Amino acid sequence: MKAARLHRYHDPLKVEELDEPKITGPNDVIVRIGGAGLCRTDLHIQEGQWAEKSGVELPYTPGHENAGWVYEVGSAVTNVVPGDTVIVHPLVTCGLCRACRAGDDVHCVNSAFPGIDVDGGFADLLKTTARSVVKLAPTLHPKDIAALADAGLTAYHAVRKAAPLLYPGTKVVVIGSGGLGHIGIQSLRALTPAEIIVVDPSERALALAGEMGADHTVQVDGKQVDTVLELTGGAGAEVIIDFVGEKGAIEDGVAMLRQAGSYFVVGYGENINVPTIDIISREINFIGNLVGSYNDLDELMTLTAQGQVHLHTSIYPLDAVNDAMADLDNGRLQGRGILIPAGAA
Repeated sequence: MKAARLHRYHDPLKVEELDEPKITGPNDVIVRIGGAGLCRTDLHIQEGQWAEKSGVELPYTPGHENAGWVYEVGSAVTNVVPGDTVIVHPLVTCGLCRACRAGDDVHCVNSAFPGIDVDGGFADLLKTTARSVVKLAPTLHPKDIAALADAGLTAYHAVRKAAPLLYPGTKVVVIGSGGLGHIGIQSLRALTPAEIIVVDPSERALALAGEMGADHTVQVDGKQVDTVLELTGGAGAEVIIDFVGEKGAIEDGVAMLRQAGSYFVVGYGENINVPTIDIISREINFIGNLVGSYNDLDELMTLTAQGQVHLHTSIYPLDAVNDAMADLDNGRLQGRGILIPAGAA
């Protein structure tokens, strides 16, 4: 099979022939990839930022946003059969630890992360397990929803956690209307009655935010904090969901947050530098967000099948992986980039 492999940090990926993955356990599932999403984490992997944390040995295959068709299953698999259309939860989990038994499988103590610490989906085939595949409605195509496996799941997870705080009359600020942000906006519209304010430097991104359901769009022009405060009657928003996490977004977001508000951190790249006296005197909360659970992904697929969430995508053949990575790195992608192996369209 073909796979895009990282041989050395900071180098382009190489598309090359590789042996097909094999079924080795009763719960194994091999998926024929129909779409693999590109993520900024893939750039960070290429740059070596995850090398120490993941402990991965080069060369290996990135790609953690995957959807396709079941190709082969182990002897104990009963939830899918070859030919089924599936989206793949990014983690391979054990099902036996306390976190898994509580439905908090994203914190499984025995997990593997295809595309980060083992071979991922920038390839014709991906090996995962029965616990990680969500069978899709026949109306959904892998190339249209692959990036929901991580970008969509992460955005939905943050919104799901924020939703109890967003009752009628509340306001939520979304910082960043890119690949994650435009999914977060749709999830907010589907799950909450809150008034949605979106902040972004790009006119194109803000136009997309309006199409996705934002009530107000605010361009980063040096006056964005004042504009948001005006939209919130001077009080600030009950919830900030920050999909950027760098380049001044954090300082802006904290300034846009009302007393006793909650700041959901999704994007990363810089540090939060807030005096502790400000945290306690304003009684504000900072909540970290990783990728969501299997149940989160199942719920997101339901919203997608209902037409309440959809992805804005740009399609690339697998052989053009480095062109796609460059477009992502240089801000030329709007929405999410999707790699498609030959013959999978």
